[in-house]
Amino acid sequence: MKFVVCLFSAGLIVTGCAHHQDADTAARDKKPVKPVAKMIVAPDHAIVGKVKKLNENARFVILNFPIGTVPQAGRMLSVYRGGLKMGEVRITGPQQDDNTVADITAGQAIEGDEVRGN
Repeated sequence: MKFVVCLFSAGLIVTGCAHHQDADTAARDKKPVKPVAKMIVAPDHAIVGKVKKLNENARFVILNFPIGTVPQAGRMLSVYRGGLKMGEVRITGPQQDDNTVADITAGQAIEGDEVRGN
């Protein structure tokens, strides 16, 4: 009977020590977690409009912008079609509501092109 009790006690001691070894090994193997950089989201205040009408002979366009974002006279803007820069325009005015007139200074423009600030 003493033999069975000693064997049972030895088994408990071995399993208890083995359990603590695994926990210590796991703690050592665990790599420190690097803090994740926080993403900063800022609003885009770029001027973006569309070419609504084109006069090829006089080389001017009528541009449409969202309300309150119509650029002032003299401002240079780039004309994009499908993500490619196609030309440049200079705002000349007059302005009416959310539309304004611009002269084509370089390249070309067609109706539907996107106009963005330089």
